[in-house]
Amino acid sequence: MAHQSYHGTAADNYEQFRDILSSALIERLAQPGQRRSRRQQRQRQRQRAKKPAGSPPPSSLATAKEKSTGPPEVNADADADADVVDADDLADFVEYIASAIFAALPAELQEIDYGTWAGGDNNDSNNNKQDRPSPPLQQRYALPLSSDAVGDILRLTSGGVDASISESLAAYGVTSSGEPEPDPETGMAELLAPVVTAYISSATAAPAPASATKGLATACELCGRDWINLTYHHLIPRMVHAKVVKRGWHRADELQNVAWLCGACHRFVHRFAGHEDLARRFYTVELLLEQPAVAAFAEWAGRLRWKGLGEARRRRGP
Repeated sequence: MAHQSYHGTAADNYEQFRDILSSALIERLAQPGQRRSRRQQRQRQRQRAKKPAGSPPPSSLATAKEKSTGPPEVNADADADADVVDADDLADFVEYIASAIFAALPAELQEIDYGTWAGGDNNDSNNNKQDRPSPPLQQRYALPLSSDAVGDILRLTSGGVDASISESLAAYGVTSSGEPEPDPETGMAELLAPVVTAYISSATAAPAPASATKGLATACELCGRDWINLTYHHLIPRMVHAKVVKRGWHRADELQNVAWLCGACHRFVHRFAGHEDLARRFYTVELLLEQPAVAAFAEWAGRLRWKGLGEARRRRGP
């Protein structure tokens, strides 16, 4: 199954969801006894599919099987080979399950991030948070999610997820490990409750402070020079933070967004526009580079190269 193509935040979120789901699936598949359970599930499915009318009772089938199979060591080797195949196919299996489950999530959960989760309540400078209602998304998806809540979110009992998904999970023993077997929807909801909870927690984590992002910056974000010292530029200047929040230009959680710039580009940006214009009109690197003057300066600065210290000394002489 080719998974749906996502863009922007949803694309990043799908990768997070797939990674979290893969951890849960691997943990389930690696549990002692799960290998035997998976083989038993597949055997039961094959028996149900192939069992002809008037088949002998189970005891007769068991006796016939004992006569036709090799010693336990041979069967164990055959089972081990089957497990190797499972491991080889695991990536495709995870992709298949993840794509179907993520597609069944509401759009607001596919595109969720820290800003939408915070719901704008961080704009309130009042620190008495207990007197303020939770943002809408936090009310609808109170963490940790229960299996019943996840069942409702994914509409498991009303066809929100294709039945082949729950059947595949059951066939591999992921959602059922013994007798009596739970219904597929219940087993899948119990599996996915911690997965969806962890996904929402990860996707809505607060952004790192500006100082923590320097290690991620490899070059000036305007001119691209990677051999020069960088400083961080508040995309929303600190001098107007209070006004920005009061007038609703930006949320409070966006005030610490920064760009890592070389000194020349940093100084040019502040000459190019005042604090309020930067906050209202040029609050991302992309918006800055859309301005011809900024783009021209960045291109010019990118061509500057300082002479090496050794060459400069040779030109000066002893």
